[in-house]
Amino acid sequence: MRAALSRRAALARPAPSAAATRSRSAQALEAPYVEDTYVALDRDRRHAAPVAFAESYAAPAFGRISTGDQYVASLRGRDLPVYLFGENIEEFVDHPIVRPSVNAVAETYRLAEREPEVATAYSSLIGGRVHRFAHICESAEDVVAQNRMQRKLGQLTGTCFQRCVGQDCVNASWTTTHLIDAAHGTAYQARLKAFVQHVQSYNLTVGGAMTDPKGDRSKPPHAQEDPDMFVRVVDRGPDGVVLRGAKVHQTGTLNSHWMVVMPGQRLGPKDADYAISA
Repeated sequence: MRAALSRRAALARPAPSAAATRSRSAQALEAPYVEDTYVALDRDRRHAAPVAFAESYAAPAFGRISTGDQYVASLRGRDLPVYLFGENIEEFVDHPIVRPSVNAVAETYRLAEREPEVATAYSSLIGGRVHRFAHICESAEDVVAQNRMQRKLGQLTGTCFQRCVGQDCVNASWTTTHLIDAAHGTAYQARLKAFVQHVQSYNLTVGGAMTDPKGDRSKPPHAQEDPDMFVRVVDRGPDGVVLRGAKVHQTGTLNSHWMVVMPGQRLGPKDADYAISA
């Protein structure tokens, strides 16, 4: 943990003065939530090293999301197989039962439009400001600011805004991959970094799938009669792994651009194939 925090501190650039930050944040309230505004909020910082994710992830067809309306538009036309009470929903965005959850996530983007000092943060990974839900916390102050943003969104929406689990998982994975790489000479954090840079640069929503069907709750994953009650690795190759298994469905799957799948309980040595976040 200390090693990971030390590395984060080394990556962070010196912060601008509090007065300068307040002034630029106030100015940004009058401007659209666009990349130029993000960079302007931190114009006295030097940019981080060039982003190197271009070959890892293709740019989404809808481009970079800058507003709540653009977020809603990005969910359309994906041809997802969605069933609600036995009915096949062709376009879930417009369904009256699903739409409130879409609106809740859209509010996370709109808060950044109205109050960028609350819902955005400087990211040393891309050298500019990003949505706080896409941010890797680089200080204790970042963690406090994250909590304040979530509290504000709870007051605004009165419901789940569906981005917390994905954010928490990515942040936890940042530390975990650092420790694994340090111990075993692997390159997991470099892969995670490329993913986070992609998410930050296009302002994407990442959801998290954590809850398992579990099957027989008295038994660990490897002892289940049906091994698909938990997600596991079924094949490994030079280009990655193949996963199989189930997670309990959630509305956030529809409203996210990416889903992170992670274990939902304590695992033992015999559960090695189930010990993966992807």
